Amino acid sequence: MLNLTDEQLKRYSRHIILQDVGPEGQAKLMEAKVLVVGAGGLGSPIALYLAAAGVGTIGIVDADVVEISNLQRQVIHFSSDIQRPKVDSAAEKMRAINPEIEVNSYKLYLDASNIKEIISDYDFVLDGTDNFATKFLVNDACVMAGIPFSHGGILRFDGQTMTVLPGRSACYRCSFRQPPPPEAVPSCSQAGVLGAIAGMLGTIQAAEALKFITGAGILLTDTLLTFDAKIMHFRRVVLKKRSDCPLCGENPTILDLTEIDRATCDLSV
Repeated sequence: MLNLTDEQLKRYSRHIILQDVGPEGQAKLMEAKVLVVGAGGLGSPIALYLAAAGVGTIGIVDADVVEISNLQRQVIHFSSDIQRPKVDSAAEKMRAINPEIEVNSYKLYLDASNIKEIISDYDFVLDGTDNFATKFLVNDACVMAGIPFSHGGILRFDGQTMTVLPGRSACYRCSFRQPPPPEAVPSCSQAGVLGAIAGMLGTIQAAEALKFITGAGILLTDTLLTFDAKIMHFRRVVLKKRSDCPLCGENPTILDLTEIDRATCDLSV
């Protein structure tokens, strides 16, 4: 276990006094490596809370620059950041919150050629992306590599999330075999999204990562948590690890990573 300094004891005191975390749990957070895919609506609260919690190494992946339309929900970016790479803007705020952490920035699109190498350095992955192509890619790569991850998606007033422990719980493909046809589901640029919804769901995903690292509580495994913020209704849907899943089933047919049309969008950030 790490020996915490007086400053760290003060910074993380509210974690340390938690019975289910304590100094041992905080030490685990400080030694952990977590990857955030997407520095947008979901990635913003995820990255801020991971940094504040003292997660030792945080990777953040995003190929885009900050646009004015992002600022309504992507709270890690400020007006002065417009046209800056999102990973640079995000990393700056994360280090400002907690100078002790290490931030690895990846200004690129994840694809089948680079995702395996990038995720291999991390203990947990959080999917905060806005398209089916990357969501399925993250699921497939993490399951193949045996790396736990959190899925999340938002649209309008709705959100959904699940946590996957490869080999032990249902994966994304156990419930969603393949992407829907192009244009079947609108993106937030087409249908809109209430800005605070991103904060609600991203914070839940961040909590799942912190719980996984510290061992506190029960994860959203084999469970799809959905909510409709319009009526503030939350629902838990029980999922099952399917023996016929094409990825994690008994006789998998997906043996390598493939690209999917990136234009196909789902619950979007």
